Amino acid sequence: MSAQLSGLILAGGEGRRMGGVDKGWVEYQGRPLIEQVLDRLAPQVSQVLISANRNRERYGALGVAVLADRQNGFCGPLAGIESGLHAAAPGWLLCVPCDSPDLPPNLAQKLAQATANGAAAAVVSLHGRMQPVFCLLQTALAARLSADLEKGERRVGAWLESIGARPVDFTDQAGAFKNLNSPDTLAG
Repeated sequence: MSAQLSGLILAGGEGRRMGGVDKGWVEYQGRPLIEQVLDRLAPQVSQVLISANRNRERYGALGVAVLADRQNGFCGPLAGIESGLHAAAPGWLLCVPCDSPDLPPNLAQKLAQATANGAAAAVVSLHGRMQPVFCLLQTALAARLSADLEKGERRVGAWLESIGARPVDFTDQAGAFKNLNSPDTLAG
C-alpha cells in the first residue's frame, strides 16, 4: 500500500455490557486492553489514533492522538470511525475495537490486498459473517460518512455494505478477533 495507513482504536463506547466501565482500561492478563491492542496495531500502521469520549487524558498518556466523536452523545462506533476518517492523514484508516487484544499481525496487509483493485473499503469476515468494526477505509470516505450519520445511520455493517466494502475471510484466524466486551468473555 503506497498511501498513508493510519490506525484507529475504537474506545469511545459506554461499555454497557461491561457494567458501564471504560473497556479500554479493563485489565486482561495483567494489562489494560488498550495497551495490548495498541501493541498489536502500531507495527502495522504509520499513525495510531484512539477514539475516546471519556478518560481522554489517560488515553493521551499512551502517546497517541485521542479523538472525541464529532457527533453529540454516544452515537456508537460509526461516530468514532467518522472522527478517525477526518483526523487521519490522507490515505487509509484501519479500524479496530479496544477489546480485541489478539489482532493478527497481518490484518492491515490482508485487508489492503482486498482493496488493490479499486475498492474503497474492506472488512473482516468470519465464517461468512461480517465483523464490521475491523475494517480498512479510504479516508476520502469522511464526507460520505458524515452525511450518512446526519441522515441517522448508526449501523457500521449497513454503512459498510452501502459503500461496497469487500469482505476478507479471516476464519482461519477467528480467535484473533474475540471481543472481550463483558465480564463473562474476560473470564472465559
